Amino acid sequence: MPCQLIYDCLNKIFENLEEDKFTLHSCLLVNRLWREASVGILWRNIWNFKYSNRVDVISRILSTLVACLPNRSKNLLCKNGIFIATPTCKPPLYNYASYCKVLSIRKIDQMIEYVLENQQIAKSKKYLLLEEILKMFMMNQIISLKSLDYYSGGYPERDYYIYFSSFSGTKEYLKNLSELYCSSDIYYKFFYEISQICQKIQTLTIKFKDVISDGLENLISSQKKLKHLKLIQDPDGVCWTEIIPSLTKHPIELTTLYLCSHLENVPLSFIDNFTTLQELVLSFKSEEAFLNNFDQLQYVTFPRLKVLKFLDECPRVEILIKFLEINGKNLEELYVENNDNLLNLNIAKLCINLKSLYTIFKDDEVETLKVILSNCQYLESIGVWCDGEYLNEKDFLEILVKYSSKNFNELRICYVYDGPSEIFPEELEEFFINWKNRIPRKSLSFILKGYCVKSFENKKENMKVIEKYKKLGIIKKFEIENFSEE
Repeated sequence: MPCQLIYDCLNKIFENLEEDKFTLHSCLLVNRLWREASVGILWRNIWNFKYSNRVDVISRILSTLVACLPNRSKNLLCKNGIFIATPTCKPPLYNYASYCKVLSIRKIDQMIEYVLENQQIAKSKKYLLLEEILKMFMMNQIISLKSLDYYSGGYPERDYYIYFSSFSGTKEYLKNLSELYCSSDIYYKFFYEISQICQKIQTLTIKFKDVISDGLENLISSQKKLKHLKLIQDPDGVCWTEIIPSLTKHPIELTTLYLCSHLENVPLSFIDNFTTLQELVLSFKSEEAFLNNFDQLQYVTFPRLKVLKFLDECPRVEILIKFLEINGKNLEELYVENNDNLLNLNIAKLCINLKSLYTIFKDDEVETLKVILSNCQYLESIGVWCDGEYLNEKDFLEILVKYSSKNFNELRICYVYDGPSEIFPEELEEFFINWKNRIPRKSLSFILKGYCVKSFENKKENMKVIEKYKKLGIIKKFEIENFSEE
């Protein structure tokens, strides 16, 4: 019983380390109990290993998968001149593949390319290795798959298509699939096969390449529980116009819709079919996409909409204001990058229940910032631009202390230009002293992002202030990010 209790406690701790694969990997080496508590969490989604482009990490993952292959597969690879060293000559302690709830065909394909790039091996033989690894995943596995990632990668053509239905155990392995990430140009047989096996997909992400294969519409139409849909158009890819009938023909109660496009004429009117939406994210690189189309949605009511994000270009201000007049009151999160003072004033009036806001203020719009902070009394998080023509850091922090709500706990500052951070340590100290004296006081997450953000980190006195207030519990989290990390 004590041993089981320790195992359960370790398992709970390791759950919080799921994103930190290197620490989890070191836990495998402590002792048997630690290994058994951490191995399943480590291999649940082994593909999101940080620094996964490192050849040593890639080689270890692939060699471990090869070690798990049945002898028949290993012998077949040897006959075809494919030799990949395994960690030991002994059988692995665990069937690591059986722990995977996420399967990324694209990542396995990339790993094989990395490891075999210096070997003169035909593409068809690399495909053979991929096929044998996938067979292993689908045959006699204990855990059914949760998430499948199958972008076209190196094998979109028919000669190298993976016939899932030919693998023993595929139906059992895929029957509970809830997440699918795919590209539109995969050989059509894939979509027809998945349509027959998987009808409980809740999260579907489609990357649109230059072709939309037959069967994609059938896949969409066959889904009975689809909740989250993400449509991403490659720069040279086609738009999603062709699949719209399959989205609107049958009732789909979407809660999340994410659209990303580079085109000017992007169809948006179909969105009004999804009145159950709770989150709408639009990432359009062309301003014309909004100028020509968002007016189709300006009078549509989305009674459950909580999150609205415009990650790149934004609709015309007057059109967006009309949309917010109908839907703004229910919003809890709003993200807009290209806006003006008129929009911000209307956000303060129409979106009073916001908990999170990312918007832009010019340096002469501090009064508008005060109005937003005063009106939005549920606001917990705000993201703004500083430097250049935008807000001055010192002014922004002073206003934040004075006008933000009692629930406020997260501050994001984005530096747009590449000049140095202008805040001085004594100004930073004053801000945290004032924050410490607030009643009630919430610990603060302080996040900086931008091209010049390293200049803040390089100011030793600034970092001393940060460390001081982290120790005092005033700062809950401090992060520095670069735009390149997106």
